[in-house]
Amino acid sequence: MTTARINSQIAFLKETDHLKSVLRASRLIDDSRFENSAEHSWHVMLYALVLAEHAETPVNINRVLKMLLLHDIVEIDAGDAPIHAQVDRAAVETAEKAAADRIFGILPEDLRNEFRTLWFEFEAAETPESRFAKAIDRLPTPITNMEIGGGSWTDYDVTLDQLDTRVGTPIHRGAPALWAWLRPKLARWFAR
Repeated sequence: MTTARINSQIAFLKETDHLKSVLRASRLIDDSRFENSAEHSWHVMLYALVLAEHAETPVNINRVLKMLLLHDIVEIDAGDAPIHAQVDRAAVETAEKAAADRIFGILPEDLRNEFRTLWFEFEAAETPESRFAKAIDRLPTPITNMEIGGGSWTDYDVTLDQLDTRVGTPIHRGAPALWAWLRPKLARWFAR
């Protein structure tokens, strides 16, 4: 039993190494290259840990960190679907659910169930933890894009109205103080 369990855990860990090869539309803050999804997952976890006090309601930060650690693992199979890209969102959702089944299915049953539950909770964004996790997932890219002169906004011809909907709505739902801090900065940047 122990050997089989460890074998499946290690198989999952080896599979998740592929997340390092999934490039995102977002660039690093030094604008030297595109970030990969593993780097993104690490960085949003750090954002959550540092900014947890700004959640709409108190959250279990350990649960938030687990969601953020797991939320993009499905990109190993489904790829990154940038929020500003014109993609078939229903097809992306279907591909991500299939990826969650396959990748989390490598694990022993207890971990498979726990991780799939956390992933679906994040996607649904109905609990305080998942709303905060979604908010934090949206926060780094606008900060980086302002720092580097537009970044992916330029690539996708993004407007402030689009940011209000695609970024502002989830941030405001999970961390309204962070949206209140970010929104004026965005308005000034787009007014330039």
